[in-house]
Amino acid sequence: MRVEIWTDINCPFCYIGKHRFEQALDAFPHKAEVEVVHRSFELDPTLAKGDTGLVVPHIAEKYGISADQAAANERGLGQQAEALGLPYLTEGRDYGSSFDLHRLLHLAKDKGLQNAFIDALYRGNFADRGSVFADDEHVVRLAVEAGLDEAEVRGVLADEQAYADDVRADEREAAELGATGVPFFVLDRKFGVSGAQPPEVFTQALTQAWDARSPLTVIDSTTGGGGDTCGPDGCAVPGA
Repeated sequence: MRVEIWTDINCPFCYIGKHRFEQALDAFPHKAEVEVVHRSFELDPTLAKGDTGLVVPHIAEKYGISADQAAANERGLGQQAEALGLPYLTEGRDYGSSFDLHRLLHLAKDKGLQNAFIDALYRGNFADRGSVFADDEHVVRLAVEAGLDEAEVRGVLADEQAYADDVRADEREAAELGATGVPFFVLDRKFGVSGAQPPEVFTQALTQAWDARSPLTVIDSTTGGGGDTCGPDGCAVPGA
């Protein structure tokens, strides 16, 4: 069974939601048969590389609230994260274009290191004092810590077209599936879960998706097939 998760590194609910989903997945009896793939979604695709700023005043301006209210919202998110054992800086964080980070996540997917790298990016954004949006060297360090090759990471960052089509394809798919925000979880392309839901909601979704899998119907000689096959003991001899 495949679970696809559309996320953005800017998104605190993606950080929290991933952990809640993993709590449910860890307790799921068929965990070993679940493949998790992270997909790209930019909260603000209009941002260019280098367009960064502090989160609190940005949130205040975007939603028309006071700086004190925006700061209180960040503290509330910090409390939610803390309840899950996740570090969260409530002051001094920045935001920015995540396009390059998504391109690197596709590189990490090719290398089988996507989950490790997205965790490193979340840590880099929500727990570290460095910026993943304004400091490529910080991103390279996180990538290497996750197991990626430094030269390959630098190569992707230097080539603006590397994995760009993959990011855009993910974003088109999100739109086609009706995702207007993240995190957005899609289970076997049959069930969708929107938002950082409690673990029990993810447990229910995993169970429903697992139970809804269609068993394979094999057409053989008893049902009108009769084609010859090869197997561990060799191949059928024509006319034998």
